[in-house]
Amino acid sequence: MKIDDLKKGTRVKQSNGWEALLLDNKKGTTRIAEVYGDYTEAGSIYSHDIVAYQDINGNWHNDVEYSQSQQKCKKMNAALFGD
Repeated sequence: MKIDDLKKGTRVKQSNGWEALLLDNKKGTTRIAEVYGDYTEAGSIYSHDIVAYQDINGNWHNDVEYSQSQQKCKKMNAALFGD
């Protein structure tokens, strides 16, 4: 599934292992999410950090697809900050 097709209210997993709840229907390189990590807080996350999503039955899927701009952003971040 394309990251841009994930809707508000979808629970996702990030590359660092944290889970988040999407709070918007935006498309692009960032999304607004409530992140459940060391603390629970809301803010922007990179779309390319989303590695899996949960369906309405509670099953996790890792068949995420990134747009060209999201892939470009991921490469730029890797060049600047490492993997």
